[in-house]
Amino acid sequence: MGNMFLWVALLMSHCFWGLSGAAAEQSSELERIEKCGTRCSQGLHCRTKPGAWFPPPCQDPAQGLNSSSVFANISLSTVMSCEGRQKCSLHLQIKTAVHLTESIHGVSICTVTAGMMSNCQVFTFTKASRGRMSGRKVEVENNCFDISPSQRVQVTVKTVPSYCGVTWTSTYEAPGCINKDLRRHVPECITGKLSYDVKPERKELSVRVTDMLEDHDYFLRLCRNNFICKGTGAETKIKKGDPVMSATLPYSRPLPCLCIEGWSLLTDAPRVQVCPFKDRLEELWFGINFDPLEETLSWEPQCQVSAVVALCQKGEDGVCLDLPHASQKVSREKITFAKVDPHPQLCMKFTAGPQSWVKCPFADATFKAWEVVVTRQQGQEDVKMLSRITATFSVGQCVKSEGSTGCPITDTHTMHVEKNKPVNLEGEMCNSCLVVKRLDVKFAATVIHCLEQCQSSSPPSAGFSRRASLDWTWVVVPASVCLSGIIIITLLLNLLLTVYQRRKQNMNGGCISEKQIDPAFDCVVPVLPTKSALHGGVLVPDSPQCGNNEKANLISD
Repeated sequence: MGNMFLWVALLMSHCFWGLSGAAAEQSSELERIEKCGTRCSQGLHCRTKPGAWFPPPCQDPAQGLNSSSVFANISLSTVMSCEGRQKCSLHLQIKTAVHLTESIHGVSICTVTAGMMSNCQVFTFTKASRGRMSGRKVEVENNCFDISPSQRVQVTVKTVPSYCGVTWTSTYEAPGCINKDLRRHVPECITGKLSYDVKPERKELSVRVTDMLEDHDYFLRLCRNNFICKGTGAETKIKKGDPVMSATLPYSRPLPCLCIEGWSLLTDAPRVQVCPFKDRLEELWFGINFDPLEETLSWEPQCQVSAVVALCQKGEDGVCLDLPHASQKVSREKITFAKVDPHPQLCMKFTAGPQSWVKCPFADATFKAWEVVVTRQQGQEDVKMLSRITATFSVGQCVKSEGSTGCPITDTHTMHVEKNKPVNLEGEMCNSCLVVKRLDVKFAATVIHCLEQCQSSSPPSAGFSRRASLDWTWVVVPASVCLSGIIIITLLLNLLLTVYQRRKQNMNGGCISEKQIDPAFDCVVPVLPTKSALHGGVLVPDSPQCGNNEKANLISD
């Protein structure tokens, strides 16, 4: 148990000192030097010269000579030399303590940085001084190694001459531009300070710049920070010496990754960024696209974000329930949902952390593919399915109970609807609901359409009355046709009977109507049909042979 408390105490002290060290590095000021150089212990005369390109091979050390016996208390630090308020440079300062012996004539210090050649300096002691100081611990200090902010340097210290195995090596990282002292005085770290005012009604950002690098122009721009900050418009230049260090930058949408970026006109100049809308996640959930031909729903994030996108169905209570197997994780890539039914109740739900947002791209019914059409005539409802595309549906019927939110389905069937060809829904529809869902897509909402109550207080009798009226229609129409035919036939028979009676009367009066032959004169009198015969009359002409000089008479009823 005691060991456990000891480990906890050590861990807490390490964390505390680590955080304290980081904070100290950010706020502490570096040691200033007027000029770099080499300093040796008092009484020891040093000479400095560059190291050889190809140093001689190491020698076998004397008895008892090793790294721990030669080097002690080697320290590395960063110092700053300045030629002006904003013209400072960094140097690596190396302090070495050496136990001097007759076989050690000096020390060699080499530094190596990534992508650069080794930089070596050799510090030798004069023969007289090393003879006086032999057996003592002497110090050698040099601060002429140039270093950049945040640069990692490998430092190697050897003896002169070089003895095999007598070497000290360490790696050092210079303070970065997070240090306030560097941000004020080292050109590589001077970025300027940005402050801004948001004008949402005009969609503008008023930006002010302070503490910028002197005697240099300054640039401002808006960019979207997605791993790299990609510009969204033209850069604005603030000229050096301008008394008003400000500019106005217009923006189109307050995205959380939209940042103001500023930098000085300097090679490899550091840049500073501030993001005014970094907490406006709700601005990301726009730009939902739907392709009506492919029936695909897609969305591409404008900023890098860790979120889950799902399809859901929004009910009358405003709650959007997720559809099964319809969610995708998103970071930077575009997401797509294939074969989607564009119904107003089908929505997209975006979840980032504990928050969720719902967007319904079909709420305005612009892409509505189908609908249930109900028309009322004389208190009855005519229900039809109308689709703007050829589709297949599952149609069920249910009855809602009073005081219950559920609607148990009593009957379900599949219906195929052609494009722009309405289909009647048969069956008892009074006081019931239709449960409709598309089957030829992957993602679709299940829509409940409830019909209004019929006028009759009893739904079954209302339905029966409707069917009875339809049955009487099929009886009355054929009966009317038959009765009309009987009347027409009766009139025709009556006409024929009248014509027959008139002909008979003429035969009894003297002339033969069809063909009359007088034995004396061999007289034949034909009966001439005329246009009047079509109306029930026969025209008989006068004939002198028959002894009748009167004009033709029209026989009609």
